[in-house]
Amino acid sequence: MIGLVLAAGAGRRLRPYTDTLPKALVPVGPAGAEDEPTVLDLTLGNFAEVGLTEVAVIVGYRKEAVYERRAALEQKYGLKLTLIDNDKAEEWNNAYSLWCGRDALKDGVILANGDTVHPVSVEKTLLAARGGDKKIILALDTVKRLADEEMKVVVDPEKGMRRITKLMDPAEATGEYIGVTLIEGDAAQELADALRATFERDPQLYYEDGYQELVNRGFRIDVAPIGDVPWVEIDNHDDLARGREIACQY
Repeated sequence: MIGLVLAAGAGRRLRPYTDTLPKALVPVGPAGAEDEPTVLDLTLGNFAEVGLTEVAVIVGYRKEAVYERRAALEQKYGLKLTLIDNDKAEEWNNAYSLWCGRDALKDGVILANGDTVHPVSVEKTLLAARGGDKKIILALDTVKRLADEEMKVVVDPEKGMRRITKLMDPAEATGEYIGVTLIEGDAAQELADALRATFERDPQLYYEDGYQELVNRGFRIDVAPIGDVPWVEIDNHDDLARGREIACQY
């Protein structure tokens, strides 16, 4: 199993940082600190801590910044990094971006969004949930109070995930998908097919819409509640401030 990071996004709401950097390289450590960590740093550190040795990173917007840092990141975290180019990162949404990493999926992956600050306990929870016939396991926050913007999930205890969308009454949701998934290698082909169908239907759809496509086809997707742990998806400067607070705890 390897790590996989979606790091192709522009993050325009995080300017001026993202004038020159992709969202995953926005610094989240103490302001002004030497060698301030980024979201990508934190994710790679988590992957290394759970024993992964290889990580694929899907890059697009300002990808040269990731290429420039690759050797230093490999040395710092003891990981081999493979960079995968998304040629439509500034035009299409992330269903296509994850599809670009379809070959990496064959190894089995822990997928992490490049804008999610979270503790390594999330990866540990997903790995502990492996087994049986589980092929895809979503990290789910069942504690947080939900609003309109969150990626909400409905779970049937017997059938697994049934719905995943932002466009849902929060009261209907079981919890929020936090942007981290364990994907077994034998799910790779079916997921790639679903992602392709998704972005061909609408290039602006999310990879979570690909998950919904899979479920609609009869594929079972499981979830693993992460408990009451601090995490944040960094979309804007308020989120960044929260990310800095959380990152200091790790």
